[in-house]
Amino acid sequence: MAPAEVEWLEGGVTAVPGILAGGVAAGIKPSGKKDLALIYSSTPARAAVMFTSNQVKGAPVLVSMEHARGGQAQAIVASSGCANVCTGERGISDAREMTRLVGELLRIPATHVLVASTGVIGVPLPMDKVRAALPKLAKSLSPQGGRAAAEAILTTDAKPKEAALRLEIDGRAVTIGGIAKGVGMIEPHLATMFCFAATDAVVAPAALTAVVRRTVDRSFNRITVDADQSTSDTVAVLANGLAENRPLERGRGLPQFAAGLEALMQRLARALVADGEGATKLVAIAVRGATSRRDALRAARSVANSPLVKTALNGADPNWGRIMMALGKSPARVEQDKVAIAFGGERVVERGLLREGVRLERVREIMGGGEYEITIDLGLGRGEDRVWTCDLSEEYVRINAKYTT
Repeated sequence: MAPAEVEWLEGGVTAVPGILAGGVAAGIKPSGKKDLALIYSSTPARAAVMFTSNQVKGAPVLVSMEHARGGQAQAIVASSGCANVCTGERGISDAREMTRLVGELLRIPATHVLVASTGVIGVPLPMDKVRAALPKLAKSLSPQGGRAAAEAILTTDAKPKEAALRLEIDGRAVTIGGIAKGVGMIEPHLATMFCFAATDAVVAPAALTAVVRRTVDRSFNRITVDADQSTSDTVAVLANGLAENRPLERGRGLPQFAAGLEALMQRLARALVADGEGATKLVAIAVRGATSRRDALRAARSVANSPLVKTALNGADPNWGRIMMALGKSPARVEQDKVAIAFGGERVVERGLLREGVRLERVREIMGGGEYEITIDLGLGRGEDRVWTCDLSEEYVRINAKYTT
């Protein structure tokens, strides 16, 4: 939950004092759209970064993992259109060169630059185009450049995702802002496709890492579009300390900051699902009454990832039997004669059976909306959790059937 005093702001990552950004077209994408982004903190910043747990990792992920070990970063350079994954030693060399060139342009150590790439796997980066575009990109940095950076990291996204908020901690105004992308190959574990966020808060290194890990788990690790996990997932949070608050470590102040960051990341995570490839619905799968929170999450994921459930969502078909099937195949403990299911406020299933007098036309009306919740009560305990998912449409198949062509 966001703190009561949170104020949502216009813009994204550059709403944070001291953060500049930019985005340009380098020619990586055949479309000619923006494909190279840069985020820069005018002062050194603490950094907490999380990466995909996929065993196949892109070269930018491997290089950024090295750079993130020091806990400091001042810039993030990201490209779209080519993932730089499965490109061997050349890919590593190209990712390192990107951080070196950006470091030289900004006059900061290369190790304080994080690098990320997204797009087609198995294709080398056109480094001649990247080299030529980086000076222009550095010159484009501005306090108004957040939207350009958000646009430059997109692949199949229909629109950029950005969010920013302000809250008061110990009498000081603290700002948090971020951008994100990723609408396909989405069921993150440890991170999402891309999320680059910043804050002007002063946060102790260990505290920042712990807060980021927790908020990622409660936001990006609770979404799914297609149950596939990217090889390039990266979440990075920079804290430049310009708010000059007392360092947030434990106790007073840190919970408020954590709540603010979670609110921001949940807003971005929901935006990713709402813009899922071919998606027309944003649906929360909320499970309660499980034997444990872990079981609640297992059950919610099973329902959220079921292709049969997701196609029913697309057609506004109240086929509750598919939900029962998905629950039953999950690793969670399920007793079918205790299950209750509701769409929006309309109870459809009680004790594992179709409820007498259920208004299926009302359910279809709810499912026809762009956003709603399916609530499942397993009737076994107090565990609860939720996952946000989307429907599965013919458009998803069309996009991914010709992704490289």
